[in-house]
Amino acid sequence: MVWSLQMMKPVLDQLKSQVGDSASIIKVDIDKNQPAAAAFNVQSVPTLILFKKGKPVWRQSGVVQAAQLKQVIDQHA
Repeated sequence: MVWSLQMMKPVLDQLKSQVGDSASIIKVDIDKNQPAAAAFNVQSVPTLILFKKGKPVWRQSGVVQAAQLKQVIDQHA
């Protein structure tokens, strides 16, 4: 689990440099915020969820590359 989280940090940093202010990247510690994990049915780490206007429009568990994440964001823009 820690290994995959460590792998996601540079991916999310790269993604943020590509999308700038057009998207917010928020990391939630599910151990410290169990109600949020339960509300969005997060069962594995990392779980990535894309929200648009406050509603989840895409989700995936596991490590995802920055290019794929950018493509998903672009598709839902």
